[in-house]
Amino acid sequence: MTPQPLLGRLYTLGSLETDESGFRFGVKNRIFAATLTAVDRVSVDGTDIALGAMALVGAGVELAADDLGGGVDFPLGAELTVVVAGDRLAEGPHEIEVAFQAEPFGDLAFGACDVVMAPPAGRAAIPRDADDDQSVEAVAARRRFIAERSGSSLRHVFAGSFDPHVTQGNIENFVGVAQVPIGLAGPLLVDGEHAHGEFVVPLATTEGTLVASYSRGMKALNLAGGVTCSVVDDRMQRAPVFEFSDARQARDFAHWVIEHQGEIAAVAESTTSIGRLVEIESYLASRLAFLRFDFTTGDAAGQNMVGRATFAACSWILERVPSVQRFWLEANFATDKKASHVNMMRTRGKRVTAEVTLPRAVMARVLRASPEGLHEHANVSNVGSFLSGANNNGLHAANGVAALFIATGQDAANVAESSAAVVHTEVTATGDFYVSITLPSLIVATHGGGTGLPTQRECLEMLGCTEPGSVHKLAEIVAGTVLAGEISLGAAISSLDWVSSHERYGRNR
Repeated sequence: MTPQPLLGRLYTLGSLETDESGFRFGVKNRIFAATLTAVDRVSVDGTDIALGAMALVGAGVELAADDLGGGVDFPLGAELTVVVAGDRLAEGPHEIEVAFQAEPFGDLAFGACDVVMAPPAGRAAIPRDADDDQSVEAVAARRRFIAERSGSSLRHVFAGSFDPHVTQGNIENFVGVAQVPIGLAGPLLVDGEHAHGEFVVPLATTEGTLVASYSRGMKALNLAGGVTCSVVDDRMQRAPVFEFSDARQARDFAHWVIEHQGEIAAVAESTTSIGRLVEIESYLASRLAFLRFDFTTGDAAGQNMVGRATFAACSWILERVPSVQRFWLEANFATDKKASHVNMMRTRGKRVTAEVTLPRAVMARVLRASPEGLHEHANVSNVGSFLSGANNNGLHAANGVAALFIATGQDAANVAESSAAVVHTEVTATGDFYVSITLPSLIVATHGGGTGLPTQRECLEMLGCTEPGSVHKLAEIVAGTVLAGEISLGAAISSLDWVSSHERYGRNR
């Protein structure tokens, strides 16, 4: 039987190991749920292995390969180790082929090339405890390890006010904390659909003048009656790609997906209690069909949630579309943690706009700038952004986004896409200054990830963003804060106060 390329994903590369008793390798169900009913053949480098010398271990079973009884359930995510008794394998590459039977798919086969590596040299490994790696003993062992290797006491890194067990699922090889200074900006008056009233905003940063600048912008917004914030879209993506023999098959597949979107949504949503599939976008190039699965994810950012849901949906699709030659769960079209044009247009996370009309008198009093001066500066900045290929035409959205992300436990790498922005300005008929900023791919959460860590939870409590359903409230606060920073920095540049302010307040000599 000819091995099928897609089924090659069952083999776990790097799992081939050998010792005096024989060798072993791993398989993991990464494709679709099945029941393993028989192992027909296993060969290494073209030589068949006696089935009686093999056992399948894992997924709650330990069975001889030549007697699987009534079958072995092999659900998505399940792992099995194939243990072979006999001679050990030589170091170097080996070709492995496996033929087996599975319900409801019948006869299947896959091939893989893996390598037996030489035993590692005597390199000291970071201490770990397989049973409880966040225990006091495990953490202490790592602290001794790094203190001895670095020759430093690391007393500030090792300082912390919480039980290391609360970091389970957030970090591996836990050893200490990075203590980033937190300053308070504001208050900020927000007139949103979810955030109402004044908010004192925690900003975690090491950049001098940043908190002062955002506070100045907030003062201007407050004197103008507050900043109006609106969440206009909400969706999180995973974007698999399917490869076919030609472009016509890819086109027909995209049509088939739209026709079956209801069934696909039911499968995807069966993996989550809060995620909802709102749309499947399709984009065709050559014989490739890129799909963008768009979900709402409640108070969670949702990248892992939508990955699991999309994988289940794709497994359902693969069972019904035999013309798929290859499949990848992600092919850089969701542009996770990268700014992109598709997310500027189609939204990733929250699309939120903050806007205000600043009276001329407020601008003169607080910002020492005129509506005409800031509008002209914005027009020139548009040209600079176009020439440079920047991900936004504003000034420093990443500053406010990053400082709030660190303070509130967001995934800091999401700043790459969350800082994308579109700024629009006008001088009104009454001579005042209208300015808005739209964040088209703001990824925030009030549940999950780092939002439950003690310091970060307290910052969310400071903002009143810990109750269920508060993620849009947080998004509006972030957008309002970012607009305050844009206004303040723009005015500082226009009034030539930018450099002098940094010299006075922001230098740590």
